[in-house]
Amino acid sequence: MQFSDLFPFTPEVGYFGLTVISFFGSLIPFVPLPSFLLLATMAVGDKFDIHALALISAITSTVAKQIIFYASFSGRRIINEATRKRMKPFERLVKRYGAAAAFVAAATPIPDDIVYIPLGLAKYNPKRFFLATFAGKIILSYVIVLLSRFFGLSYVEPVVENVHDPYVVYIGIAVFAGLMTVIVILMFKLNWEKILGQVAPWTLKDDEKS
Repeated sequence: MQFSDLFPFTPEVGYFGLTVISFFGSLIPFVPLPSFLLLATMAVGDKFDIHALALISAITSTVAKQIIFYASFSGRRIINEATRKRMKPFERLVKRYGAAAAFVAAATPIPDDIVYIPLGLAKYNPKRFFLATFAGKIILSYVIVLLSRFFGLSYVEPVVENVHDPYVVYIGIAVFAGLMTVIVILMFKLNWEKILGQVAPWTLKDDEKS
């Protein structure tokens, strides 16, 4: 099976189609795969400019992640006081390493929302978040388009060539998204004072500059 059979997006959708799919694909937490595959497909051959593809992908995905960040930023208002107190050490941790964490999450194909949501909850600096995320997305987008331009889709096809039922992939993506959501919810339940008290005791200090 070709991966185009799994995700019926073709290069004919053009730059506008990539913009829409990349934005909404990044806006839905934990399921960016379709937009990555479309980007890789469009980068094959000389029909599309690789710089335009990389910029569209990076900009749209960064804007989508900024929305998720702000949603988490505002969402902390509905968290009860006991949970917010329990989360304080974790918030101090992500604030200190926020830019680096956002950059790494953006520049690698990991489920980045598991990093972005806590950064929003911790009220990390929005401008720093945007710059770090955009820098990471630019790198990831260029890696995808350059690999596709010079090596075709040979690095993707072995992953799906033994798949016979596309619904298995769809269910797998849904289960993965569900598991990541559960992990984020668990973040609110954990006692971060006990977890971080031994490895990062400075997170227990009530100092907003940390």
